[in-house]
Amino acid sequence: MPPVKLEVSDATITPSSDAKPKQLNKCNQLELKGLESIAPLVRSVEETPEPIATEVCGTIPTWIRGSLLRNGPGKFEFGNQHYNHWFDGMAMLHQFKIEDGKVTYRSRFLQSDAYKKNSERDRIMVSEFGTVAMPDPCKNFFLRFLSRFEMIEATDNASVSFVKYKGDCFVSTETNYMYRVDPESLETQNKVDWTKFIAVNMATAHPHTEPDGTTYNMGNSYGRKAMSENYVVFIEQPIKMDLLKIVTAKLRGKGISEGVYWDPKQDTVFHLVDKHKGQTSSVKFHTKALSVFHQINAFEEDGFLMLDMCCSDNGEAINNYLIQNLRKSGEALDQVYNTMYRAFPRRFVLPLNVTNNTPTGVNLNTRPASSATSFKTAIDKVVCQFEDLHGEDLYEYGGLEFPQINYSKFNTRPYRYFYGCGFRHLVGDSLLKIDLEGKKVKVWYQKGLFPSEPVFVPSPEAVEEDDGVILSVVVTPTEDKSTFLLVLDAKTWEELGRAEVPVNIPYGFHGTFNTTA
Repeated sequence: MPPVKLEVSDATITPSSDAKPKQLNKCNQLELKGLESIAPLVRSVEETPEPIATEVCGTIPTWIRGSLLRNGPGKFEFGNQHYNHWFDGMAMLHQFKIEDGKVTYRSRFLQSDAYKKNSERDRIMVSEFGTVAMPDPCKNFFLRFLSRFEMIEATDNASVSFVKYKGDCFVSTETNYMYRVDPESLETQNKVDWTKFIAVNMATAHPHTEPDGTTYNMGNSYGRKAMSENYVVFIEQPIKMDLLKIVTAKLRGKGISEGVYWDPKQDTVFHLVDKHKGQTSSVKFHTKALSVFHQINAFEEDGFLMLDMCCSDNGEAINNYLIQNLRKSGEALDQVYNTMYRAFPRRFVLPLNVTNNTPTGVNLNTRPASSATSFKTAIDKVVCQFEDLHGEDLYEYGGLEFPQINYSKFNTRPYRYFYGCGFRHLVGDSLLKIDLEGKKVKVWYQKGLFPSEPVFVPSPEAVEEDDGVILSVVVTPTEDKSTFLLVLDAKTWEELGRAEVPVNIPYGFHGTFNTTA
């Protein structure tokens, strides 16, 4: 079946699928039935350390020279012990090397301490987010008993993303550890502990980088950050940690995830920090309880800071991504999906010049054609309401996550386009392009295929913002060894080509394009 490309403006068009929208559920979102099982997408696979050729269908532009580097879980058990949460799987690194219109593929497991300890004993020796390592049965009873009172140590299983620092490639996760890796061979090089350099206990896996190479990250927090030209925005979400549950997790044989919970009674709060002075604004920007995994962009214009994010009205989604849920089928799978809140792109408009003389009870957002609001309610408090960055048609595609932009040219600047995955399943099942002028959406969809986070690669002679291609790794649960690298024209959203890989690849998280001269 050929891929389907749709452009939606005033009318709503739904791609054909066995899972048809029936009605709005309690989450005020479309309810789907008949979802196909994606269990094969969360199964362990073998690594492919030596490059193998792919079969190219269509045309891959010869100006693309470099490698799409991807990260995500690739092993979900050791011996007869298995992980509980999707985030727990051992990091597997993937490389799609593109040169002269041809593509090769290779993969390796990250040789983290966690991976090596688990492999040596063929059992889970290091606790992860949702899985606690049980006492070693080789120890005597007394030592096994004492081991339950030990604190869970931070894992170095860097399975979330690829990031660049000063030209070097690193893989990272949401702890204080990351690994430098060789982008050519994917070999693990050395381990980096953030705490040896700066006073943080952990750091996010999503840093921001400026054109001059300056990189910003945040440590010692489970929250998220965003960045504009002059400000870093810290997003304080009502996702809390029960310290008693966390410190007693090993004693109770439970994962750290059980100590993380959503408190919808609390606001989400935006804290602004001046990047140049290091000063935190005394004005705090409040909105209703929202959950944010990924930001789209942030930029300043006419005395306002526009903060664009993929937001969900509920923060319990992280606990729904248990491996047992991802491997369900039939009505049980439908139930998991239909009780989850989906994420949608939204914009907050934060006024930057709030003073003691700023009036209360007046909408401070004076930007034309913007429906977002900002009301000063106290000397140091502004209450904000978002505006949607999408039309009604996006509900048909399950919202949008894994957002990407033309980062090198438009990060922290006004922009027009962003890209992401539609979520008519527990993982992405379509590729979306949103045009902020008219909030129109273009869709790439093919039944039974599940594309990864889209990565934008600008063309060498780019003039327009969307001059370039989109790269995405597409997997399917219904056919063995049917993975392919998809190349879309970012402007027209037409498929240019695909490179078929004769291996199985699990559904992963994040990646980056590493250009070669």
